[in-house]
Amino acid sequence: MNSIIPKYYDPIEKRTYEADSCVPLRQAWANNELELTSLARGTYPGGKLQNNELEGVKSVGCWNIKKLQNWGLEWHTNEGIEISFLENGSLDFLLKDCLIGIQTNDITITRPWIIHKLGNPNVDLSKLYWLILDVNVRHPHQQWEWPDWIILNPKDLDELTLKLRQNEQPVLKANREFKNCFIEIGRIIKQENKNKYDSRLKVQINNLLILLLEILNEGNIILDQSLIESRRTVELFLHLLESKTDEGWTVVKMAEYCHLGATRFTHYCKEITNCSPMEYLNKLRLRRAAKLLGEIPSTPVIDVAYMCGFSSPQYFNFAFKKHFKVSPNSYRKEKLKSCN
Repeated sequence: MNSIIPKYYDPIEKRTYEADSCVPLRQAWANNELELTSLARGTYPGGKLQNNELEGVKSVGCWNIKKLQNWGLEWHTNEGIEISFLENGSLDFLLKDCLIGIQTNDITITRPWIIHKLGNPNVDLSKLYWLILDVNVRHPHQQWEWPDWIILNPKDLDELTLKLRQNEQPVLKANREFKNCFIEIGRIIKQENKNKYDSRLKVQINNLLILLLEILNEGNIILDQSLIESRRTVELFLHLLESKTDEGWTVVKMAEYCHLGATRFTHYCKEITNCSPMEYLNKLRLRRAAKLLGEIPSTPVIDVAYMCGFSSPQYFNFAFKKHFKVSPNSYRKEKLKSCN
């Protein structure tokens, strides 16, 4: 099996892939470096949505950037499906090790489990619209649950769901109707009379989804059943696990994270890695420990053990020597000697 370390993985970071907190965007907005027109919940910036407004919407709005910026949105996931549209300018959009330069009239779609970033390293001059809508899933195999106010014909909604679940093409081209729909969403949010935006935005978002289905149908999208299988959820988790080795994992906790039963999770883990979950976690911890021993030579070995998730220094020494045939201290000395 090839190394599962993604190219954007930083071994010193403990939690690289979390839901977007938008801190750089918040700071730029506070400093009047851009125009932000948005409604949001949680950590997303903008006017705050009330509990009875736009249920399921995490963020909707647009930014208008006319000054050079010194920030980008780092690797993150979203708490829902994100549909974005670039009206003007250009942006660097990154997925895993793939850099996509999105241009005027491009649509980007990211699912809740897709790790992505904007800016390489900084965002460009651009006018970007977006909608982040929670469909009550965090993993590919889970069934989507749309908010009650999404009123597409059940057949159309099922078709839209299918084409968004079994296809992960990240960029599409918008038509005039889709563009005008997002522009109208921005206008409604920006208008002074806030009392009527809930109903108006719900109408526009339903229209946006209908138009998106039409674009997907016109694009001859190829569907892939494997994208929504439980095995893929486990594969994605195992990629993520390398940045979370310090946590107190058990098989049950791993399975719960994936919304799977322990037996099923273990089956897929063995199928993918040829190891039990705890065996595989232990190998990841040892791999990370070996890397850190060479990268941070001033850090005591016992601290490296704890940083990698080992609760017992004695067991760490035993496991490390069994795997690498030398003690952690000897490994570090050899590593430092080879670098000099």
